Amino acid sequence: MINFLKRLFKKQNQDGLKLQAAYSHFFMARKQYDNLKSLSETEYKAFSQNGEDGIIDYLLSQLNINEPKFVEIGIGDYRECNTRLIFEIRNANGLVIDAISGLKNKVLKNIRLWRNNLTVLEKKIDSSNINQTLQSTNFSENLDLFSLDIDGIDYWIVKELPVNFAKIAVVEFNPNFGSTSKITVPNIKDFNRSNYHYSNLCFGASLSAFIEIMNEKNFTFVGTNQFRCNAFFVNKNYLKMININIPDQNNIDEFVNSYFRESRDENGNLNYLNKKDIIEKIKNCEIIDLSSGIEKKTTVKEVVKY
Repeated sequence: MINFLKRLFKKQNQDGLKLQAAYSHFFMARKQYDNLKSLSETEYKAFSQNGEDGIIDYLLSQLNINEPKFVEIGIGDYRECNTRLIFEIRNANGLVIDAISGLKNKVLKNIRLWRNNLTVLEKKIDSSNINQTLQSTNFSENLDLFSLDIDGIDYWIVKELPVNFAKIAVVEFNPNFGSTSKITVPNIKDFNRSNYHYSNLCFGASLSAFIEIMNEKNFTFVGTNQFRCNAFFVNKNYLKMININIPDQNNIDEFVNSYFRESRDENGNLNYLNKKDIIEKIKNCEIIDLSSGIEKKTTVKEVVKY
């Protein structure tokens, strides 16, 4: 019990320091938001995996959203994710979802639930239940932020969402699929990236595929994090409110130029493959080519070239 209390106190103290640092950072950073030209200039990490905290704060601030209504799917235990800082420092109303067993108890160990209104839902989200889930929890309308990161059939979930489903959207993409291919893994129920290919590298969809489907939902691509794994989109009805330079959506090479190496060998150990070796490793994986407007089954080697 004593060791447990020590660990709890240490974690709470660390979180408190993160919050103090975040308050100080954003007090100064927000004064410069109108002068920034690139999304990468806004990055800051408090509780996000990379610099997403800063990017999201910038977009919310530019759109004058002080009390965000948000949904995040794929949160782990809520220690490190895209909406944790929003929950902590803004007057927020949120829904967080993951399929992890005992999710609510795990989340409650990391936050003080009384701070804001947060609904915690333990559920496996797929393309067949996304809209019903949002409707049943009263999060199907007036969303300010939607974040999706489930390492799998993310594209197919986005495809089912209605036009104008939020003001800001964050989706994880697979940079290994390159800048020109419009591809995704098949819409497999209970998709698991490790089971689909032991390397953990064949999952999700390409950035080009997301840009195209998000354009159909009335969103414009505004950039990625510098780690090149999360893409950010702003609803076209609000795009004029942000001042950064909007990327050329036909020239996105820089946004898939990632160097993180998370590949695994057959025994599940990290083996640090480079980009060319990654494509060689997953070349026979089945994917869906979306480039012709018709969903066509093919393999990675037939579409992705390096």
